[in-house]
Order: sequence, then structure tokens, then C-alpha cells
Amino acid sequence: MDDAVPEATPVREENGPEHDPAAPAPLNVPRTPTGVADVDASLDRLGDADHLATDGHIEVYEDVHRGLRDALTALDARPGPPAPPSQHQHGPRS
Repeated sequence: MDDAVPEATPVREENGPEHDPAAPAPLNVPRTPTGVADVDASLDRLGDADHLATDGHIEVYEDVHRGLRDALTALDARPGPPAPPSQHQHGPRS
């Protein structure tokens, strides 16, 4: 008589693929367009992380961060409205 217990075989459903909890899965987080093309493109890039393993996320996040930082820097570089004229007169009064 053999006392060995047979190894359990994983049960797989016949109707669908085997679920792998470690596999990449989309988060399906809605992204509302901002109306600023550069910002929207950066935010859309976040969706690329949905199909990557966790160790691939950092490259996407750094790229998005760089794009958003560049968009903010561009706002600082744009000329604003002209400064109002000074209320103080310089020079001698008559």
C-alpha cells in the first residue's frame, strides 16, 4: 500500500483563461481632458502603465512628470500683460 498523497492539480475554468493576480491590469481611472494639449498628452501617457509590470511603471511616471513640469515651466516663460504705468514721477517737480 502506498501512503503518498498525490499533488493537487490547479483547477482551471473551461470557460476562460486562468486568472493571474500578478499580471498587469488596467486601473481604468478616468482622465478628464484639461483642454491643454501638452498636459492632456502627458496624462494620457499614464494609461501606458496599465499594460506594464510594476517595474515598468517608473519610466512612465518619470516621463509624465517631466511633461507636466515642462508645461508648467512654459507658463512661466510666456509674456504676461504689460505692467501698469508707475504712479510715481521721477525727477524735479515744477
